Amino acid sequence: MLGLTMTDIVIMTLGIVSLIIWLMFFIKGMKYNSMFDVLVEKEYPFKEIYGLGYAVLETIKYNYKSKGDRKLRQELDVLYGSKYSEYYLRTIHSQQITIAFTLFVLSFILYGLASDVLALIVGFVFAGLAYYYFGTVTKKRILKRSDELLHDFSEVVSKLALLTNAGMILREAWQEVAFAGTSTIYTEMQTTVNEMNNGVSEIDAMFNFGSRCIIPEIKKFTSTIIQGMTKGNSELTAMLQEQSKEVWQLKKQLVRREGEKAASKLLIPICVMFVGILIMIIVPIFTNLGV
Repeated sequence: MLGLTMTDIVIMTLGIVSLIIWLMFFIKGMKYNSMFDVLVEKEYPFKEIYGLGYAVLETIKYNYKSKGDRKLRQELDVLYGSKYSEYYLRTIHSQQITIAFTLFVLSFILYGLASDVLALIVGFVFAGLAYYYFGTVTKKRILKRSDELLHDFSEVVSKLALLTNAGMILREAWQEVAFAGTSTIYTEMQTTVNEMNNGVSEIDAMFNFGSRCIIPEIKKFTSTIIQGMTKGNSELTAMLQEQSKEVWQLKKQLVRREGEKAASKLLIPICVMFVGILIMIIVPIFTNLGV
């Protein structure tokens, strides 16, 4: 049979079966593809075929109630709000299965082209890594968001302390600061303003702000505001001024940490250059020794 070994026949059979199953779920999932049209292509690559993964989940009747799902749902609450967390939970699982399953099937094609079991193993490894990677993207986005929130946090607290000290009530000061920027923390403050304008009490709106931002420093800040609001504007001003001093210390630590990260990133090119210099010095020495 064209010089095929038993290993080739077994792998080809598994590959054909995998491809048939992939095609079945691809066709079945076409009716679900429209669910993912609203996703951003940059954040969710190959979203056009996520229906495949969703069809797999529907077929096995996955219930989205595992310990990992509960943790992921909490992370999605932070990024997208509880209203949309269930949708993004299903999206992420569909993304994981779609991309991993597709790479799994492509591994057999890679084996057919290379005629080497190592190529098949490499394909399987990439499929597993893809499944793991897309399951951890949410956590990475939260860490990135946390850094963005902390970046402008000190300026926000200082502005609020300054405005309230000048006699402006907290709600007006909050609105004034909220629309003074466009970064993540300013966007969250604008959401709080919209909540208050739509009838949510100031205390509840501030509590929601702390819950969305999730960072301990901002949670402490919102607790200070809520406590100050119950005691009166004079107490609140003093609390904000004290909080401003603490936050500026946090800002210094953040800048120092960012500097350390930048320094560590420079180590890689420095090491590469060092190795290159060693090669340039050692190779001529050994060449001369050989002569």
